[in-house]
Amino acid sequence: MFRIKVIDHFSAAHQLIGYPGRCEGLHGHNWKVEVEAEGEKLDEIGMLVDFKELKNLLHGVLKEIDHQHLNALEPFRNPNPSAELIARYIYYQLKSIIPPFVYLVSVSVWESESSRASYYE
Repeated sequence: MFRIKVIDHFSAAHQLIGYPGRCEGLHGHNWKVEVEAEGEKLDEIGMLVDFKELKNLLHGVLKEIDHQHLNALEPFRNPNPSAELIARYIYYQLKSIIPPFVYLVSVSVWESESSRASYYE
């Protein structure tokens, strides 16, 4: 089995309505997103999938949420756009467009250098 990982970033604001603290107010993050994919077969030049292709797919998903107030976007209106739910959103957006011979392992979203949430099936 082979596994690859790509990383990208986006910036966005959110608020966690009902949170008992400062995160209930509007604030933003420079989010880091890690995507891991795996598969058993390599192509004719020895790659599972070109890093560039996977990065382009991820970038296309992130472009839709970059520099947005996430609470205002349909996928995040209810419940809150927590890091966990952002990771799940990105996972399913990617899963619908990733090549069929590649298995999407996980999506991890970092809202700070020390705080990460991941989603996987």
